[in-house]
Amino acid sequence: MRVSISVGKYAKTPYCVPGLETNVYCVEELCYCVRENACLLDLAFLDDRLLNWLGQECDLKELVKLLYPLVHKQGSLSAFAVALLQYVGLYDNRTVEEVERVLKQGAGLSAIERRKTQVDHLVRKKKYKSALKGYDALLEKWREQDTGGGVLPAASCLAAIWHNKGVAFAGMMLYEEAAECFLRAYELDGGEDSRIDYLTAMHMYLPEEEYVEFVTGHPELLGDSIEMEKRLGGAMAEWERQPDYLRLYNRSVLREDDRGKYLEESERMVRALQDHYRRTIE
Repeated sequence: MRVSISVGKYAKTPYCVPGLETNVYCVEELCYCVRENACLLDLAFLDDRLLNWLGQECDLKELVKLLYPLVHKQGSLSAFAVALLQYVGLYDNRTVEEVERVLKQGAGLSAIERRKTQVDHLVRKKKYKSALKGYDALLEKWREQDTGGGVLPAASCLAAIWHNKGVAFAGMMLYEEAAECFLRAYELDGGEDSRIDYLTAMHMYLPEEEYVEFVTGHPELLGDSIEMEKRLGGAMAEWERQPDYLRLYNRSVLREDDRGKYLEESERMVRALQDHYRRTIE
């Protein structure tokens, strides 16, 4: 039998980790969050709100005393994380050293690059609406630094922001907006993936005849269009092997055999899909 010994108390009120949109209820969950998302953390993590939460909600006053100087005397993010992880003792030394390495590498990124990494994380979590707001803020920050003579990351970073903004739009099935973003990314980096994703989005929102007319009018995209069709076919084949597709396929049989149960299951599925969509646009 495994016995888990926790450090401190389980909080009644969670702490929301800045930049991750993740709630934690105990210091072990906080450590797990640090380990799994080390590349996403920035100096916003060093905050009095976290210290207050650890002291008041988790009753870890000794830990707060240890971390307080690292927050108020310009300690590094890596030193803060190491002190936290070592105090709690959830991970071995090798894991703690790996977290420290990742955080030190991240310290060399610009503010825009670090924030982009956090917003990309929101896309992976399908928090598309929050991600779009994040990308818009990054693009505005880029324009401010560009016009103000600030030091900017490589142009490839700007292209990646536009590309991933397109991914967020596509996740919300807003394919026309996604196409515009992918096109901006392609204009910046000329990458094949941006071209293919641009054509895919165009294919998704244009009627078939209009899409064919569009490609015909841009012969330079014909080869990319053929590649896009191959990828789309591969994605469809992969989808047809997924459990969700098989459930939908079996429903066609249920519709013929038991109309009442079919309608009942349809209503349940629609509610589930509605709930899922609401979560993705939060």
